[in-house]
Amino acid sequence: MQEIIPSDLATVNFPVPIHYLDLASHQPDAVTAPISAGLVVFLADGLPVGQAYVDRPEAAAELAGRAVRPDTLAHAREVAQQPLQKRDVSILICTKDRPEELRRCLASIPEQSLEPAEIIVVDNASSGDATRRVVEDAGATYVREDRVGLDFARNAAIRAAKTEFVAFTDDDVVLHQRWLENLMKAFDRPEIGCVTGLILPGELATPAQFIFEKHWGFGRGYIRQDFGRDFYDSHRRYGAPVWTIGAGASQAFRRKVFDEIGLFDVRLDMGAAGCSGDSEYWNRLLHHGHVCRYEPTAVSWHFHRKDMKGLAKQIYQYMSGHVAALLVQYQNTGNSANLRRIFISFPKYYAGRLRRRLRKGATSNDFFLRQEMLGSVNGALYVLRRWKMPAW
Repeated sequence: MQEIIPSDLATVNFPVPIHYLDLASHQPDAVTAPISAGLVVFLADGLPVGQAYVDRPEAAAELAGRAVRPDTLAHAREVAQQPLQKRDVSILICTKDRPEELRRCLASIPEQSLEPAEIIVVDNASSGDATRRVVEDAGATYVREDRVGLDFARNAAIRAAKTEFVAFTDDDVVLHQRWLENLMKAFDRPEIGCVTGLILPGELATPAQFIFEKHWGFGRGYIRQDFGRDFYDSHRRYGAPVWTIGAGASQAFRRKVFDEIGLFDVRLDMGAAGCSGDSEYWNRLLHHGHVCRYEPTAVSWHFHRKDMKGLAKQIYQYMSGHVAALLVQYQNTGNSANLRRIFISFPKYYAGRLRRRLRKGATSNDFFLRQEMLGSVNGALYVLRRWKMPAW
């Protein structure tokens, strides 16, 4: 049966192509010829430096002039010219019953310009032994965690790692060959406790993938950003929007921060409240005076869920985890701004979106509004029932 899609996507032709265009190309046609509709990603020195979505053919040179900022281009070239430094770092991957996705992810690690000291894969209670076989075939370290929940798995990975730095990615991600190198280059000041990276879509083959990338995607742009105490304190009213720092599918930490402020809160993320274990941890880092950095030259590709039913479930989980994380952040820090976001900001926000939907009909922006609202309620109830349980 054909899936129902929002009206604003009725004229979009799927699959939506993703074009990669090298700004340094010496072929005249590459910059003068029109480029067809789709997502256009511009490259410099092998790294993405800007993007734009076009719905009709357009000259690439003109598009690049709008999509690529000079400071972004300069930063990418500066990072590329920095010498490669050996870092004591482990790559950590948590997985459950997705052996083929895991195999694809692991295949991108031998191409890394910075070789990790170890690769640790935590199998979060997969059925059968397919996951173990994939890990062993890749020469990685296999760890089993039978307590279901992404943050149980993340904590098991951290405990297994012995290196100064740890870098997390997900099983449905493919890594740019300089992903690990550029994450590590970004730890150039001692107060930086975490670095996240740019995540691009691996494909836009279906309406569900297109909706996710447009409204829920992991990309945070092409400008390096530092998030510290000023960012945290400047949002006293409703709490710092820590989810803008990055995504858990591409993040690295100084190992010592876990000794200082604890591990991931097991009430959050997939297998528990839904998600946001990463953003809660970034919030905790900022609260304790550390800096989180977003580094766009640390690039990876995420393969979003393909079907609308799976996306609906994912969005429900995302909002459940988001609200749960706000309550956990309040419990961990005493910052009442998190409560104001739940009880004041959110009701106003959803009331406005609900009015717009009733007046104009469902678009891709609010096609899953029901799942968002029900997920938010579930996240609050989930944490309140577990208010006094140990965090990890």
